[in-house]
Amino acid sequence: MSGVEQAPTTGFSLVLTGRAAEEVQKFISQEQVPVESAGLRVSVLPGGCSGFKYSLNIEERPLEDDMVSEVNGVRVFVDGFSAQYLTGVTIDYVSSMQGSGFTFSNPNATGGCGCGSSFTA
Repeated sequence: MSGVEQAPTTGFSLVLTGRAAEEVQKFISQEQVPVESAGLRVSVLPGGCSGFKYSLNIEERPLEDDMVSEVNGVRVFVDGFSAQYLTGVTIDYVSSMQGSGFTFSNPNATGGCGCGSSFTA
């Protein structure tokens, strides 16, 4: 399946491409966090130019009420509010002449804007 793995059903189901997973692993190794419990927090926050925006953070450990899943070798932490907006989302990492960074593809979004990190649901 070309390096793309989907999370098991844990209240959210998102895709982290192999390239994105490699970059997250690099960030985790650069941070001063315990590798055995650290992971990537994927969240949806109110704001952005379309109503919601995505947020990615490396964290030492999940919070008590987080949903935790292993996606493509990366521990992913998602809170209950964000989970409803993340089903089916694909997170990739792209490099181009304009720069490099994480991209989000959300089949459930009803609108978006040019920045690629804000959406309407």
